[in-house]
Amino acid sequence: MNSYLILLKILSDGEIHSGQKLSASVGVSRAAIWKQLQKLQEVTGLSLTSIKGKGYCLVGGLELLDRKLILPLLASGVAGQLHELDIRDQIDSTNTVALSWALKNARSGYVVVAEQQSAGRGRRGRNWVSPFGCNLYCSVVWGFQNGAAALEGLSLAVGVAVARALKTIGISQVEMKWPNDVLWGGRKLAGILLEMSGDAAGHCQVVIGIGINVSMTDSLSASAIDQPWTDVNSAAGAKVSRNQLLARLLSELLPALLEFEKNGFEAFHSEWSEMDAMVGRLVTVRLGEQLIIGKAAGVSTNGSLALDTDIGRQWLHGGEVSLRL
Repeated sequence: MNSYLILLKILSDGEIHSGQKLSASVGVSRAAIWKQLQKLQEVTGLSLTSIKGKGYCLVGGLELLDRKLILPLLASGVAGQLHELDIRDQIDSTNTVALSWALKNARSGYVVVAEQQSAGRGRRGRNWVSPFGCNLYCSVVWGFQNGAAALEGLSLAVGVAVARALKTIGISQVEMKWPNDVLWGGRKLAGILLEMSGDAAGHCQVVIGIGINVSMTDSLSASAIDQPWTDVNSAAGAKVSRNQLLARLLSELLPALLEFEKNGFEAFHSEWSEMDAMVGRLVTVRLGEQLIIGKAAGVSTNGSLALDTDIGRQWLHGGEVSLRL
């Protein structure tokens, strides 16, 4: 582990730590500690406070993801569906790591989470803003038979699982935006990105990437988000533990994936429809260079979007939907 990450784990308690104590913990000189603290701030974007004569402090502390805290919080029976919980400090993308793992393993239930992503991505190649220790960046590998045909509506079912997890921590009135977004108060709270490897007509491995804004402050990194957003702490009206939220998410998501394997999106259709943020609204669907305008009329039991246009009802299986205000 990099020295600056060791220092971060020490400073995460929010207390003041002397330079002498920090240098002894890492086994380097006081001058080297100062350089490592500078690198810590540069790489993670976190801001340290230096208190003359006393030491250094990460004001407010930072809750780091911890397997020892997460696993005991899982719902009964879920641990058996979790093959591996892989917690990383800094990586390019949890989906990239999960895809690499899926190429070498056929088993379902691998989960990778990270404190920070340097190349997190959303749909259509968009950058997923991923500041250190603020949010949840999580990817799950799950195997399915019958290839891509069996995956219709999967992103919507995952959205339902995310909403269920949010409701367990007191966040109600969650909304869904077809096909990949979870909203609260009309603003994006979470996003889903599915990527597949394996046989498109047979057994395949699907990487289910989920990003949830937890404590996304109005920072420089947040200013890079190109749409209205919110976070879990704002929706809950209180500071929410990321370890608890991840445990709740896995407790809802892994059983939901088993249910989807058996019954497809039909098992989630009614619940998703109750949270549909677009039904009855005029929307624009972008399919490549083509724009289709119409009134959203809900989704089918296989996850297709019904769109009422000037030339009649159309059923859309993909594309990017934006609300026409």
